[in-house]
Amino acid sequence: MKGMIDLAELKKAASNGSIDTVLVCFVDMQGRLMGKRFHVSNFLDSAWEETHCCNYLLATDLEMGTPDGYASTSWETGYGDYVMKPDLSTMRVLPWLDCTAMVLCDILDHHTHKPVSHAPRQVLKNQIDRLKNLGFDAMMATELEFFLFKQSLEELQQSHFMNLEPISAYNEDYHILQTTKEEPVMRRLRNSLYDAGIPIENSKGEAEAGQEELNIKYSDAMACADHHSIAKHATKEIAWQQGHSATFLPKWHIDRVGSASHVHVSLWRDGKNAFYDTKGEHGKSALMSQFVAGLIHYAAEYTVLLAPYVNSYKRFMKGTFAPTKIAWSVDNRTAGFRLCGEATKAVRIECRIPGSDVNPYLAQAALLAAGIKGIEDKMTLAPPATGDMYNDTSVPEIPTTLRSAIELMQQSDMLREALGEDVLDHYVRCAQWEQQAFDNAVTQWEVARGFERA
Repeated sequence: MKGMIDLAELKKAASNGSIDTVLVCFVDMQGRLMGKRFHVSNFLDSAWEETHCCNYLLATDLEMGTPDGYASTSWETGYGDYVMKPDLSTMRVLPWLDCTAMVLCDILDHHTHKPVSHAPRQVLKNQIDRLKNLGFDAMMATELEFFLFKQSLEELQQSHFMNLEPISAYNEDYHILQTTKEEPVMRRLRNSLYDAGIPIENSKGEAEAGQEELNIKYSDAMACADHHSIAKHATKEIAWQQGHSATFLPKWHIDRVGSASHVHVSLWRDGKNAFYDTKGEHGKSALMSQFVAGLIHYAAEYTVLLAPYVNSYKRFMKGTFAPTKIAWSVDNRTAGFRLCGEATKAVRIECRIPGSDVNPYLAQAALLAAGIKGIEDKMTLAPPATGDMYNDTSVPEIPTTLRSAIELMQQSDMLREALGEDVLDHYVRCAQWEQQAFDNAVTQWEVARGFERA
């Protein structure tokens, strides 16, 4: 049994023993799958309608700490429950786990059963609804870049993540020989995800030793984010099953290029790409120009939602194919935004700012919010930038630190209006805590640099 399933098919699978476990999951602020493992009989009895989780799970950091400063939940309010409401349209078999299915959930208030506004899936849903009110659907795709390492996660934890060894010894961009050696992980990943109902297109070696890229066919915005989150989770599990480890940390070594998660966007109406106009320059419509103008104008304000950690900003370096400037271009990889599919029905804009650590729901929501504002205000798009943007001092820079990006997001009237006061304040607090945790840390670099010489 494989692919997407409904309740009737799950009942049959339960009765013949081909499925005995159901993962009931939601996506947290960091983009991770959280939830419970149900025996299939209990899921079919009641949990298919709803189950519960602690509401601290949407107010934690990467280490599952409980920072203060969140209006939604705290020790003072006792950390109550949320309702996890399964979205049965997302239910699928997970071929890389024995006899297991999975369903994604929306998060509801325990008392009112209304959606929790800062839950990542809800943040994206709200922007999708805004677009629908304008008569459009968003079609999106994300690229997942990551590194594979020879060692297992347990081995790396025991060595305190020192002496990391990538699974290959050289740049493997499009390299068939080297990626053949990695097929025990990558073939299983591609096939397992495809058999789970995720439209995998391909994988390839990326531009560094041990770096991989996984590409998934474009889809509607919510399915795109769901596919991304499941694929990222599967990558880690399948690498672990094969005795290796995978990381989506954007910049794991100063001398290595970083990992990205580029996001492709187009708006559709009546089954056709509304960004395409045969008479428009580069084949783009006036609507596309307005949308992209919004992306450019507000990029610095929503960068936190594309680059959420201190490490995210270490990736923005000249000459590494990671952007440093806020500009759009026609098929130019040195820009933060790239027009792809020039003069074709597939014309779209690619945002190259997000790193591999991105929460796709929040990033996609931010891009849609900025683009919608561009359409509403009929913004004018400047001509495309050309040449090497790394050295073009006339083009504004992407924020270079999390600290500066937080300040810009906190002051953003556009995000406050589009996402809501409570949602913006929630994710500002999340980013502030990340910065505070880093500021309080004593790094190995500091110790090695100053232990004797300071």
